[in-house]
Amino acid sequence: MHAMQYEITLPADYDMRTVHRRIATKGSLLDSWPGLGLKAYLVRERGRDGSLVNQYAPFYLWRTPEGMNDFLLGPGFRTLCADFGRPAVRHWIGAGLRRGPADGPAAAGSAEAGPAVPGPVAATRLTERLPEGADPAEAVERALAELPDHPDLHTAAVALDPARWELLRIALWRADAPAEAPGTRYRVHHLSSPELDRLPVGRHW
Repeated sequence: MHAMQYEITLPADYDMRTVHRRIATKGSLLDSWPGLGLKAYLVRERGRDGSLVNQYAPFYLWRTPEGMNDFLLGPGFRTLCADFGRPAVRHWIGAGLRRGPADGPAAAGSAEAGPAVPGPVAATRLTERLPEGADPAEAVERALAELPDHPDLHTAAVALDPARWELLRIALWRADAPAEAPGTRYRVHHLSSPELDRLPVGRHW
């Protein structure tokens, strides 16, 4: 599993309805993308959930590097770069995954058949720089043990950037994120999850 995110920060007076329309019209294009575990179309809006900025910041969990490569070098990402400029793309090694009790069998964008259930509406993301001398394996184990176990949890993951020695924790929520959930808060405007069921649950090494 590979985690990936890019953040496009927009002007304070930017009409975020433009981003909402973009997601509404283009979000389903990745609903069946090969190698994609999930893509959460994350948005921050100035003045909401404590955000000081307007931002489009989609987050991905890739099952295969081939799927990720095909996306980054393909027409969809090329169009985004033409519209907003080419963003820096952050990448982390997947370390673990938890499927929450609110992750139904037919989440939005899932290829699995079954009755439709609402997808996640909120997300929290926390990054932590590991101190010099800290054992990365111990830090990852601790983060995995601290993944939330909450009735509104859809999916949570831990990943590691070995270039910056940065630990990432992300959680998707079927309702507003709990007040005690740490990290930056986003709204989820669409979820594509074609191969989420094929991502292994638990520790990934």
